[in-house]
Amino acid sequence: MSSDWQDPPTELQETFTLRMRGLGSRTVLFQQQVAASLGLYNNDFLAVDVLHEKGPITAGELSKLTGLTTGSVTALIDRLEKNGFVRRQPDPNDRRKVILVPLYENKQEVGDTYMPLHAAMIQLAASYSEEELMLINQFLAQASMVLENQIDRLNQARGRTST
Repeated sequence: MSSDWQDPPTELQETFTLRMRGLGSRTVLFQQQVAASLGLYNNDFLAVDVLHEKGPITAGELSKLTGLTTGSVTALIDRLEKNGFVRRQPDPNDRRKVILVPLYENKQEVGDTYMPLHAAMIQLAASYSEEELMLINQFLAQASMVLENQIDRLNQARGRTST
């Protein structure tokens, strides 16, 4: 028997993967609705969320993280800067580079859009014990790493790298 052999997935494992896909789909749909409500393109708002999560980064890093070409990222940054979602600042270590500083938290309409979701998620989290929440948080961190690895795999298959 090969060391790669695994037992077939259980019904519970299959249900789990289906629910994860459903959660992913609903997350994408929610993000699209948020973007539309703010008058942004979906990729623009995706970039805003990436910047919110990662903090100040270069345009090249944003290109790698989003999978967009550098030309597309330049146009995207122009739109985000015009709408007050980012600010360009010179990289103190390399004058040829520009750092994108997110202004996400300064946007009242973003907070207003996300507050109902935030409140509902806090209410959901409150229904779990601290030990359960620690396990859920551990799972979410590991699931995020699995997704990042799969994004890298797909990008490499296309001849791009995201990290």
